[in-house]
Amino acid sequence: MFEADPSPEEVFAPELMARVRQIQLRTRRMVSEVLAGAYRSTFRGSGIEFDDIRPYQPGDDVRAIDWKRTARSGEAFIKTYIEERELSLMFAVDTSRTMDFGSREFSKREVAAQMVALLSYVAARQHDRVGLTLFGAELGLSLEPRKGAGAVARIVREVLAARPTDGQTSFAHVLEHCSRSLSRHNLLFFISDFAAPELSEPGELPQWRHHLIDLAGRHDVVLARVSDPFETEPPAAGWMALESAASGRRIDLDTRSARVRRAWRESADARQAAVVSLASRTGLDLIELSTEGSVADPIAAFFKNRGRRRRGGR
Repeated sequence: MFEADPSPEEVFAPELMARVRQIQLRTRRMVSEVLAGAYRSTFRGSGIEFDDIRPYQPGDDVRAIDWKRTARSGEAFIKTYIEERELSLMFAVDTSRTMDFGSREFSKREVAAQMVALLSYVAARQHDRVGLTLFGAELGLSLEPRKGAGAVARIVREVLAARPTDGQTSFAHVLEHCSRSLSRHNLLFFISDFAAPELSEPGELPQWRHHLIDLAGRHDVVLARVSDPFETEPPAAGWMALESAASGRRIDLDTRSARVRRAWRESADARQAAVVSLASRTGLDLIELSTEGSVADPIAAFFKNRGRRRRGGR
């Protein structure tokens, strides 16, 4: 269910608004002409929408034939399309409690907000629309794609303001929701740390992959995985008391132990490999983000790779 704009009297905590402004300033500096140009050449003009049906003429592309109309009338008809004048960017952002972890300046959720802000500012330059769906163990707020600086500011604010959800992330629910609610073609960025247990083994694809494949058949879906260096290599600080953000389970580990550190790295590598496998076997692009470093570099690399494939390069 899409929610209306907040009422004028709605007030957000000063600390939250300060963080929003910090992210806005940080990402605005990243929006260069190079990045805007890469976005325009990669996505603008790549979408088409239905226009009309007319009788078939010699030389028309037979792949455009409307077989149902042709069968009913006994004469050949084709569907015609026009280039979309604008794009709709939709961001599905994971607000599970694991996304609030961060061992650097920013948490994983704040990195997700930076990605949303950066792409939204680039899209706004092209007068494209941006929207948002939040999800975790349950579906959260959904905002229809809209134009303008106000739309950009609100979705960044809502990503940061959303309360973290307890329990395992329900990917199936958000994928089903997007399938139902998104009518026209969208460029959908699915942003999460993909910390769900079903994504712990690279050789096994989750049951909800069918929802993902179905969604990708009607929209341009891109996966974005957010990680933190601590999840791959904890500091060798001796005994540490750790608590799982997802399950609440507590455990004491000696982070100086070679065996513990090896097992830690192997677990992190398996989680990453599982997401890479999911993207590869469903034919989707994957952007790797980290709480360490800039979000602009992996996004620029993504634009470059997409543009090269669109031109038929390697």
